Amino acid sequence: MSTSATPFAHGLESGRPVAARARALTKAYGSGETSVLALDAVDVDIARGRFTAVMGPSGSGKSTLMHCLAGLDTVSAGQVWLGDTEITGLRERELTRLRRDRIGFMFQSFNLLPTLSAAENITLPMDIAGRRPDQEWLDQVIDTLGLRDRLKHRPSQLSGGQQQRVACARALASRPELIFADEPTGNLDSRAGAEVLSFLRQAVDALAQTVVMVSHDPGAAAHADLVLFLGDGRIVDSLPDPTAEAVLERMKQFDGVSRLRKDHTQEIRRGHNQQH
Repeated sequence: MSTSATPFAHGLESGRPVAARARALTKAYGSGETSVLALDAVDVDIARGRFTAVMGPSGSGKSTLMHCLAGLDTVSAGQVWLGDTEITGLRERELTRLRRDRIGFMFQSFNLLPTLSAAENITLPMDIAGRRPDQEWLDQVIDTLGLRDRLKHRPSQLSGGQQQRVACARALASRPELIFADEPTGNLDSRAGAEVLSFLRQAVDALAQTVVMVSHDPGAAAHADLVLFLGDGRIVDSLPDPTAEAVLERMKQFDGVSRLRKDHTQEIRRGHNQQH
């Protein structure tokens, strides 16, 4: 099942192919009066070969958007495509295969297996799938991330920054169509975090990868080609070629609007309760 594209969607740069897209993407948790609308009819395109950051205040829906685009969470309404494949209609087994073969993931917690070496952690998803890595590509990833002399080390023998580089290499190793990074610098000190962001930038510039990163850090977002801002489950603005200062200024504006909306909603509820 497919639908025609809407006249406008956030995120797409003129002339660039699309790595992923969503139309009228809606996600609600719960039902009835306890229902929470996390995403409200979002239209978005993720440009191929670019670094897109997704930002917003806590509860804005940024992680939910990433999880829905990656097929990690089901949608309540709307459609999501990875390339030309609509993923919203796939069965769980098909989704698992798609995530394994076409998507790379980086999480805040690294998710490395402590009993395996760095090299074994990097190739683990391909090993599970019974696929042999492209050695030339794997060597390029390892050298780009500066891991050549750390391949035999286990996670406990690596610093936090080195562990995150291994996680980054694992995400890149299968040459996925799209890499999702969820707060990849959240557990790192500033120096290690800067290294990881630099490597993600290199993955786009030197390795032609597509990266979508969820972050709350304006400095991290400044490494992206484009920042999408979420508020109340909707994309409310975008910023190409961002700087940390420009991102911070936009975030201040949205935080102020969110507080005003919250205060207004509370006033309405108080008035309603007084009437009853």
